[in-house]
Amino acid sequence: MNAGKPGPNCGETGVEEVGRMYAIIETGGKQYKVEKGDRVHVEKLDAEAGSEVSFDAMMTASGKTIKVGKPFIKGVKVTAKVLEHNKDKKIIVFKYKAKKNYRKKQGHRQPYSVIEILEIGSES
Repeated sequence: MNAGKPGPNCGETGVEEVGRMYAIIETGGKQYKVEKGDRVHVEKLDAEAGSEVSFDAMMTASGKTIKVGKPFIKGVKVTAKVLEHNKDKKIIVFKYKAKKNYRKKQGHRQPYSVIEILEIGSES
C-alpha cells in the first residue's frame, strides 16, 4: 500500500495541489482520469485522425469542488482531439491440451486511438 506516501498530484510538500481540474470519462467500457493537455490511449474510436470528439464527464474536480454525475454530469463535456490510430504490441494466445497433441498458436494486436484532451467544461 501507499501508506504515508504522497499521491501522484502532490508536490514536494506532500499536499494535493489545489486548482488542477480533472475529470473522469468513460469510453470503450473503461474509465479514464484526464486533465487538460493529457495524451491518453483509449480503445479505437470511429473518428478520423485530427478530428475532435467529446465525452460526457462522469465526475469533475477542481480544487475543493467535486461534482459527481448519476452516471454523467448534465451539460459537462470533455473535448478531445484524435491524434492517431495504431495497434498495440502483439500478444501470443497459445492453447494446449496435454496428451492430446492439440496446440494452437495465435497472435493478436489490439487497435487503439491516441487522444489529447483540449478542454474540460460545459457544452458550447
